[in-house]
Amino acid sequence: MSERLDVRKTYKLVIGGAFVRSESGRAYAVAGADGAFLANAARASRKDVRDAVRAAQAAQPAWAAHSALLRGQVLYRLAEMAEARAVELGDQVARAEGVDAGAARASVARGIDRLVWYAGWADKVGQVLGGANDVAGPFFNFSIPVPVGVVGVVAPADSSFEGLVDALVAPLVTGNAVVVLASEHRPVPAVLLGEMSATADLEAGLVNVLTGRLDELGPVLAAHEAVDGLDLTGATDPAALAALAAHSLTRVLHAGPPATPEGGLRRLRAFVDTTTVWHTVGA
Repeated sequence: MSERLDVRKTYKLVIGGAFVRSESGRAYAVAGADGAFLANAARASRKDVRDAVRAAQAAQPAWAAHSALLRGQVLYRLAEMAEARAVELGDQVARAEGVDAGAARASVARGIDRLVWYAGWADKVGQVLGGANDVAGPFFNFSIPVPVGVVGVVAPADSSFEGLVDALVAPLVTGNAVVVLASEHRPVPAVLLGEMSATADLEAGLVNVLTGRLDELGPVLAAHEAVDGLDLTGATDPAALAALAAHSLTRVLHAGPPATPEGGLRRLRAFVDTTTVWHTVGA
């Protein structure tokens, strides 16, 4: 019997809930830490960035309008799907990051645990970041956290799944939509998580994942006036991207906090505004 050839996969972009090729038709080879070929990935263009932001804009209002409890349930469903594909994720992390299988499995397990942790925050973050205020008069006054809108994420390269979960899921918990620039050299775990999001009851366009050259895509995302927040955890030149984002007053998280409860709360706080509601006290 002849030796079987591997089926070499080409991973597509995740835009608007669909798996699409780059509009430019370009792709590039992704290698593992040992230099061996892993897969092909679409090389996104400026137009793909604009399409992803537009899809995120369209999806975000409905997601923010859901009850916090429902958002938590949907994100927990995403954790269930990641758990079901933990072996595949662990294999991809091991090959991409050059760690042994045990370390990769442990990293994926921590990432899934973080996903569950964030899902549990969905119906609690309003109580922690908001509250009732004392006022001098016959009024009720409440501070309520609200999402900023569309958040761009430059995914970390050193933690291609575990670190990505923190950067991706925290904005979702608080009602934002996300456009992720996957790690240029380790994009597969990000694409796999994007594929899961498309079948996890998340609105189409809520999670968009782009692969390609970060020096090409990063400035376009940072300068886009419809991007309301920017997580630069994985950026190689965060100062330059922050300067581009400043033109549209985009909220910027320069470096991701550690994966601790305190760090997670900082991420949850990073991409919300606070609105104040007044109401008269009834007789």
